[in-house]
Amino acid sequence: MPETLAPVFRSDVTVQLVKATASDNDVLSAARVSTLGERSLAELDKDPAKSKGLINYLMRDRHGSPWEHTSMTFLVSAPIFVFREFMRHRAGWSYNESSGRYRELEPVFYIPGPERRLVQEGKPGHYQFVAGSEEQYKLVDSVMEESYRQAYAAYQRMLAAGVAREVARAVLPVGLFSSAYATCNARSLMHFLGLRTTHPDAATPSFPQREIEMVAEQMEAAWAELMPLTHAAFNANGRIAP
Repeated sequence: MPETLAPVFRSDVTVQLVKATASDNDVLSAARVSTLGERSLAELDKDPAKSKGLINYLMRDRHGSPWEHTSMTFLVSAPIFVFREFMRHRAGWSYNESSGRYRELEPVFYIPGPERRLVQEGKPGHYQFVAGSEEQYKLVDSVMEESYRQAYAAYQRMLAAGVAREVARAVLPVGLFSSAYATCNARSLMHFLGLRTTHPDAATPSFPQREIEMVAEQMEAAWAELMPLTHAAFNANGRIAP
């Protein structure tokens, strides 16, 4: 029987920008083709201030289609429950997630870090999260670790007995880490960020679960480097996707 892997417990998520064809120039050329036809980017970009103004105008008046001529692919490592929220975003997104049918899943599990607010106060629609007590944090750590160890041991017992991976995986919890490629365009990413981040510039407040916000923050940081004019216009116009 192969040696059983020791469980690993994590409180982070990781996001890697795998590839991208996404720049402010992509937006500018897509927008200008309607009035100028095909012109070289060198000719179109002689006036940076004009380019900044055009992007801001498109964002402000919600002319969103020019941002669909971009593409970014991210590799995301996060707990399964994050992907179940993530995949509510369907327009402009494509996903391929690691499969428990075709590979044995590794024992990597999520446990909230000490900065994660544990306690919900208030009724649905009017609530906030506040820090837990020291005893609550200790309880979360010990209960989650115990539960994860038992679940993974049960999974391993079934695999060792010859049970198919697609059946044995049913005992594994949503705190198990998974990985997925997520591909989007800038317009769909802005919609995602508008819902899955909290930000002082947001015209409409959002209340994302912290774990998916951690993913969104890393995606936004990578995107801001690719498309700085677009990112600035997004913030300046209330972080509402065009």
